[in-house]
Amino acid sequence: MNRLLMTLVFLIVSAPGTAQWLDLPTPGIPRTADGEADMFAPLPRTADGRPELSGLWRATEVSGDLNDDAKVKPWARETMAVHERNYYRDGPMMQCMPGGPGYIAGGPAGGGSLRQIVQGPTSLAILFGDLTYRQIFTDGRSLEVDPLPIWMGYSVGHWEGDTLVVESNGYNEKTWLHAWGLEHSENLRVTERYRRLDFGHIEIEVIFDDPETFDEPLRTVVEMVYAADDVILEIVCDEATEGGVKHWVGDKLSDARASAIELETDILNNYVGTYEGIWLEYLTTVKVTLEGDALFLSRNGEEKAELIPQSDNSFICATCTWSQPYIFNNDGDGMAMSVQEVQVSGRWIFDRVE
Repeated sequence: MNRLLMTLVFLIVSAPGTAQWLDLPTPGIPRTADGEADMFAPLPRTADGRPELSGLWRATEVSGDLNDDAKVKPWARETMAVHERNYYRDGPMMQCMPGGPGYIAGGPAGGGSLRQIVQGPTSLAILFGDLTYRQIFTDGRSLEVDPLPIWMGYSVGHWEGDTLVVESNGYNEKTWLHAWGLEHSENLRVTERYRRLDFGHIEIEVIFDDPETFDEPLRTVVEMVYAADDVILEIVCDEATEGGVKHWVGDKLSDARASAIELETDILNNYVGTYEGIWLEYLTTVKVTLEGDALFLSRNGEEKAELIPQSDNSFICATCTWSQPYIFNNDGDGMAMSVQEVQVSGRWIFDRVE
């Protein structure tokens, strides 16, 4: 399972998908003759000659050995196995907790793939869509030797030529480093090296060092591209779901079937169709089919999974890549005109297109 994507489905964008800013070209950036952002233009610099890192960035590729279990101590491998089995119950994002150091390498951040960097003369801020942020001080201060553990940790940075080197510590042990449930101790120390290669590309080398958890430091490389003509939307997690519909956290198909009801084929036929909508910043297609006396759902062409009825219009997709309820919205004749994908914090709405 792609847990990296799964961590995102329990959040909901609170801004409307038709927001005007989504169609506003980013002002002041280099463009090619056809009006597209020139991603290979020279990197911009600040007044003091440093590379300018400010802008909206999208993490596009993560590589390295953060997922190499062979370098993880036995106790951490054991807890990962437990978390994998109980992901929907134990995952920090399922409890609306900040992702902490997991944000750095694109782990269970909850803010999608976008991050806004705001660079100043003595500090740098990184803003995520779920309203969390990082402060990186570049005013010459050093990390504290014995910091009070917090969710997002403490970060200081300095320049080595055109590379911004960031050192962080002070993370509490309540977060995971990736969505497969890799824990860490409060002695975790993270070193990042930011290199802006040209206008449209940043490479971040990340070293996770925690002798209590790893046999040796783990290295990860994050590739980011400039998100031109885009905007980061607010994504809010709330443990109380809308409309009194609770997020289903069962681990077995039998948990869903135990509460299932029977529906006539005429009712099920009202839900057959293709639905589209925005999930995070991505166009998403949900296709619902009827096979025999059961509905099946395919999301973005993935393998079909059965929808198990819990009421006349609500279903649980117990074996989907991400397990959650679906609620169909019917018109006066009973035909569903949209479907809601319910997550721990709310609902994504997909409208019928076929």
